[in-house]
Amino acid sequence: MRDEQSKASLDLVVVAQIGGAHGVRGHVRVRSFTVVAEDCFAYGPLLDENGDVIFTAKSYQENKDGFVVWPVENRQREEWMAMKGVLLHVPRNALPEPEEDEFYFEDLIGSKVVHEDGRELGQVLNVHNFGADDLLELKSPHGTDYMLPFTLEIIPKVDVKAQLLTAKPEEQYLPDALRIDEPDDDEADTSED
Repeated sequence: MRDEQSKASLDLVVVAQIGGAHGVRGHVRVRSFTVVAEDCFAYGPLLDENGDVIFTAKSYQENKDGFVVWPVENRQREEWMAMKGVLLHVPRNALPEPEEDEFYFEDLIGSKVVHEDGRELGQVLNVHNFGADDLLELKSPHGTDYMLPFTLEIIPKVDVKAQLLTAKPEEQYLPDALRIDEPDDDEADTSED
């Protein structure tokens, strides 16, 4: 086990999530977040957020929701079920360096998000995927947390080095305090005939 100081200095990247137990023989279900799904097992033992080993994959088999894994470590079905939803990490230095136009989601955390019209929309707190598109979790300048779809249409520009994302979301995606009020039809027609 690592001491507290070295745990705090770990730079970990989320690569997968525990889906629960599979069967009664100590197998575990895993959902991968890597582009090539099985790559989540290629970087060594999978760790918890503190850097402690959760398991090392001895072998695995793809299934409809990800993978069924035969881990080196022995755990009971109940232990795996209790860990359902736990995020699995690897040290960042175990991953290949991203190409020029690529990045890891962790690289976005802390980045500023601005609307293409110049409005500040907030700061990236996290990146999520609940089964459909990726979502950016943002903290608005007013302190409200909200989500924006992380698609090329809504976030057309990502500058990782400058920690700046440019967005052009529809107003409905924004919290009320960030929306530009569009005039009602009655208010828009103020000309006198």
